[in-house]
Amino acid sequence: MKITIVGSGTCVPRLERSSSSVLIESDSVKILLDLGLGTIRRLLEYGVTIDGLTHIFLSHFHPDHTCELAPLLFATKYPGNLSRITPLILAGGPGINDFYHALQAAYGDWIVLPDEQFAICQLDPMRSEKTKWGDLTVHVRPVSHRPESLAIRIENRAGKSVVYSGDTDKCDALADLAHETDLFICESAMPDEKRVPGHLTPGLAAEIASKARVKQLVLTHLYPACDQVDIAKQAANVYKGLIIVAQDLMSFRLA
Repeated sequence: MKITIVGSGTCVPRLERSSSSVLIESDSVKILLDLGLGTIRRLLEYGVTIDGLTHIFLSHFHPDHTCELAPLLFATKYPGNLSRITPLILAGGPGINDFYHALQAAYGDWIVLPDEQFAICQLDPMRSEKTKWGDLTVHVRPVSHRPESLAIRIENRAGKSVVYSGDTDKCDALADLAHETDLFICESAMPDEKRVPGHLTPGLAAEIASKARVKQLVLTHLYPACDQVDIAKQAANVYKGLIIVAQDLMSFRLA
């Protein structure tokens, strides 16, 4: 399983950091976790085209996590791209169907794919069973940001796992989901001294990582203020494992 930080930034337009997005690749699937501004271009820089994606997961519906969904669907309708053997799966929490149909109301048939090309999957955060996506398994839990907000854990057949927090405030559900995960990709929107409600800081992300006993902590979803201080040091005051500050197109492998 290969994990790539497609976008490590936020709603603030920057050359260095595209908005939130993570790509998970295995032998049978390519799962895109969120797709904020700049995602499609970053994917092309990495070497992945949109027709190679099998799943798109939306952690919640804020624009910096979803705004390139409509362009992606529109581009998929380009005649040369309508060659999918299996449908593109759009997955998310409660309201995912309403969210898509609101986009359809705005853009009309320009984003409507044939039934065999597209399907929507509403994930139930209360299910204890894991969902199977190709050779990977998926488990979600609700987190404290928006009513539909979900964090996601993805595991391969060898039992290696990655957890992506999406946007969240501090919550027990995230620590439970991330328990002993190999790679914890956690939002750390602002430095500790500039915390804003509904988001984490490096210190708070480190608290969750320490409680969950994760093997590696990746700090992401970084506003410009995070580049002005040593956020890895702030996290290291709490969490004693490996801490990495995300950069766009940074990759990790879990065998």
